[in-house]
Amino acid sequence: MKILATVAMLAPMKTPLRFLTVGAAALLLAACGRAVVVQSSSSGYAEGSTNASPRIPGGSYQVIKGDTLYSIAFRNGMDYRTLAAWNGISDPYTIWPGQVLRLSPPGRESSRSSVVAAVPPPPSRPAPAPEPVAVAPAFEDVPPASHSAAPPAVSAAVVAAGSHPSTTPAPAAGAVTVPVAGSTAVTPPEPAQTPVVSSGPARSAGGVNWRWPADGSVFKRFQSGDAIPGIEITGKAGDPVRAAADGVVVYSGNGLVGYGELIIIKHNDSLLSAYGHNRKRLVKEGQKVSAGQQIAEMGSTGASRDELQFQIRKDGNPVDPLSYLPSR
Repeated sequence: MKILATVAMLAPMKTPLRFLTVGAAALLLAACGRAVVVQSSSSGYAEGSTNASPRIPGGSYQVIKGDTLYSIAFRNGMDYRTLAAWNGISDPYTIWPGQVLRLSPPGRESSRSSVVAAVPPPPSRPAPAPEPVAVAPAFEDVPPASHSAAPPAVSAAVVAAGSHPSTTPAPAAGAVTVPVAGSTAVTPPEPAQTPVVSSGPARSAGGVNWRWPADGSVFKRFQSGDAIPGIEITGKAGDPVRAAADGVVVYSGNGLVGYGELIIIKHNDSLLSAYGHNRKRLVKEGQKVSAGQQIAEMGSTGASRDELQFQIRKDGNPVDPLSYLPSR
């Protein structure tokens, strides 16, 4: 064939021919009736691969009031433990407004934006007390984080409140501390109430006993490529939304776009569940909840209809909730 002869003639030439070689190969395949498709992938792994490593968001994020480390990791599709390790933050994961968190490993350059390698420490002189705001409960003293720049959460609350440490309310037994960025006071515990817990079928998966978070039927199933991956459960405004398993509330707010009034519960080191579009949230950060306990009222915040948007994430990655929930 003439094309083969042309390629053979070009081969011994010393001029750089990388672009000519690619073009000649394309012509050769075209002459044989084969289509040539050239694709480039920015994901770093083949689309549809079942063994793909977790996505590395890259760039950085500046903490705003109301954030928790869990909500930031959830928003960026990361494991909260990885986010903490990349930023030198230890349990109980104290963060504060204005702090810049890296969203990629130290030393890794991001193609999307630069990573801020260091966070300037907060001013040594306390800032004026902010206007009163509703804060999440922090029922026990928070030990200073290993990150040298992190301020002591309890001492900051005492200064803001203008009181002496000895006047701080005593910690509540059995409570869990979930530091919330911007919290400036320690909220005393609310009177103990016996939560209403609904019984129902349960299923053990991932070391957790799961129950259905709402009574409605599933009208949208899990799709891993969705921007908000999970299932959507029908219902009407005010229907009870229940904790799918025992755990601790690590986020209760409306700071994640597309989720409306959102609650995130940590069940163990690997598994979180999320409940979006609620009309009203009934629990706060740091509150322990039981499987079947009502945590919210169903609604349509951030949605076009009344529904529950329910997710389960394992090590920061969305998984199909139907693989964990009991059969109906």
